[in-house]
Amino acid sequence: MEHPGDESIRWALDDTVPERAVNDVRSAGPSWNDQNRTVRVDFSDGEPVFLKVATDGDGSRIDRECAVIDYVATHCDVPVPQVVASETGGAVPYLITAPIRGQNLASRWSDWSSAERTSAVRRVGSALAAIHTCSFRRHGHVVGSDGAELDLETGSWTEILVDRIELMRELASTDRFDHHFDDVIAAVEANRDLLNDAPATLVHGDPARPNCFRSGSSAGFVDWELSHVGDPARELHRARDQLLPDNGEDTQRLAAVLEDGYERRAGSLPSGLDERTPIYDAVRLLGTSGFFDKWVEFVDVSPADAETRLEAKLDRKLDEIR
Repeated sequence: MEHPGDESIRWALDDTVPERAVNDVRSAGPSWNDQNRTVRVDFSDGEPVFLKVATDGDGSRIDRECAVIDYVATHCDVPVPQVVASETGGAVPYLITAPIRGQNLASRWSDWSSAERTSAVRRVGSALAAIHTCSFRRHGHVVGSDGAELDLETGSWTEILVDRIELMRELASTDRFDHHFDDVIAAVEANRDLLNDAPATLVHGDPARPNCFRSGSSAGFVDWELSHVGDPARELHRARDQLLPDNGEDTQRLAAVLEDGYERRAGSLPSGLDERTPIYDAVRLLGTSGFFDKWVEFVDVSPADAETRLEAKLDRKLDEIR
């Protein structure tokens, strides 16, 4: 039987589970990262799995994800998916994981009551705090594991953050606002003294709703490939933006809930959060600049007006940190 899906998906399934009959292969959810393709695979003889294929042939992201999943499972009280199989050295790098137990925030959010959303957001805050208890001497990129500890390419937080911004540029679907990346990098480098004082902890790197699960009395995360040792303040800032609806009053209420969950677990919010937030506001806006062609499809103004507003918004953000 020929497996559904493209050639790389079929190859990974044939390499790992050639004996299992596949009922269906479907998208695991929306993604703007064209370097990967992630699908849910349903079998006729048991539980499904999730298959991520590095479509660009770069297995380093799979190495990093496997290393961090193993590290978090060992050192943190945070649910993570079980790795079923992985391959990083072949022509088609892939990762197969079992479904994480729990309810996905992206798929359930619209059905949940206000109380259920509040509970889920508080759990995410607590889980992020648990991840951030894994502290390190220096910031760095995760490049693998020696079996017990993470292998890091270390540097100052300014250097690591600039590298993260360059990664965002690499992943961008359009270079229309490439100058935004240059402007934000210049602002980051001009504030290196403030940034380099940041704590160095493990961070998930992409705490968006599709990657978060309400699991038992806690919250768990999937998709660890963007993990690094960074500033926990940036992660909490990013979580507020990625998790919460942009609808004014309820956003502010849930932001306070997220911070409350974090603070109950950690004892305090990350040091320097308020001081570095303006920098992270500007960095976060690059997610719009780099994917403007996709983002503009979801706004209720013309592309020309959206471009004007984006330019003005970045100028305001940069003015706040100069």
